[in-house]
Amino acid sequence: MKRALTLVASILTLLSGTANAQDIAITNATVATGDGSAPIDNATVIIRGGKVVAVGQEVRPDPAIPTLDGTGTWVTPGLFATVTTLGIWDVGAVSQSNDTSASGSPFSAALDVAPIVNPNSQHIIIHRAAGITRAATTTGPSGSIFGGQGAIIDLDADGQPITKARAFQVVDLGEGGARRAGGSRASAHILFRAALREAQALIGKRGTPQTTEIVKDDEVMLSRFDAEALKPVVAGNQKLFVAVERAADIRSVLALKTEFPRLDLVLVGASEGWLVASEIAQAGVPVLADALDALPTGFDELAATQSNIGRMKAAGVIVGINVSGAENPRRLAQHAGNLVGLARMPGATGLSWGEALASISSIPATISGMAGKAGVLKRGAFGDLVIWDGDPLEVSSAPVRVYIDGVEQPLDNHQSRLRERYRDLDESDLPKAYDW
Repeated sequence: MKRALTLVASILTLLSGTANAQDIAITNATVATGDGSAPIDNATVIIRGGKVVAVGQEVRPDPAIPTLDGTGTWVTPGLFATVTTLGIWDVGAVSQSNDTSASGSPFSAALDVAPIVNPNSQHIIIHRAAGITRAATTTGPSGSIFGGQGAIIDLDADGQPITKARAFQVVDLGEGGARRAGGSRASAHILFRAALREAQALIGKRGTPQTTEIVKDDEVMLSRFDAEALKPVVAGNQKLFVAVERAADIRSVLALKTEFPRLDLVLVGASEGWLVASEIAQAGVPVLADALDALPTGFDELAATQSNIGRMKAAGVIVGINVSGAENPRRLAQHAGNLVGLARMPGATGLSWGEALASISSIPATISGMAGKAGVLKRGAFGDLVIWDGDPLEVSSAPVRVYIDGVEQPLDNHQSRLRERYRDLDESDLPKAYDW
């Protein structure tokens, strides 16, 4: 039976309004650590100084630590969302509030999302209330095949969202990249290879690039700023998120490792990944895939199936869930739950409950470079956790408390306030504008 948490009376004042990391123990809860294992009944989680210090049934909290009785609730690590546009737009149709693309910019690979993330964006606040505590956010490819350098952010209310700036580079080598490169995948691949070679040529060189300075290779012009931005990619020091869907394109991306062996590749999309799952697994390249790709939405997704993630996982591929439509990843838990249900369907391939939770927590965190720090409840990890009023992979469940770095977060937002205003349809609750 779902019920609200009961808070020990002696700590009510301590837990309200503090901006510092809290020492806290949550007892008697169903705890899922996010590492792929099954949930643990009647377990305890302890956070000290903003970090997880202990998890398990045998854990006994220090009596001096404020304690929450979690009976009837579930505790999970904070969910990790990739690839998103959280914090860089407010109203999609209003260009002044939308920084998700830069089609008119002279730069592409050099674009850096970190300085423009708005921690007060309602999209961050709403997704925090959905149990997402960290995310990989980025601008998308628009004027070029490159989308720029994405950042890992937290969804904390402290106004300091950047966990890691310039964490990954984004490139589109699928249908979209072909269109932006002149109408053909052949052009996109030539442009991409030329760009990487230009970046290689700059490794070891010093000095501040000039705006008009360019490097010319194979008749492709790349601004010096963009070439400089690709240096950590070719050196293997920055992850490369490659948007690609069809099996043939996936093979072409995997082949890049022969020419550029240091590339730290991540496939994004991979709707036809199940067709080449053994090759992806052998290459050791992780995938961020959409859990609900059941039908093709383009000619590069003709073999799309909801069993895609399950089949890749069964072949040994490291797969995390990426919600199609980067602006609305709060449906992550629902998507993961669908894969649990899919596992029960004859002829389909889904995930176990533990695998499904890991696909929206520890696995995307690891793929994004946050292994052991985010998306998991284990000693030394960030104190990011969510307390749910039921099974988090059921659509009827919701977070009742969210902690980031050990600090309890506010969960109210525009949507929740509208819900409360009109819950009882009492006309006295209407805004002043209606008093006529």
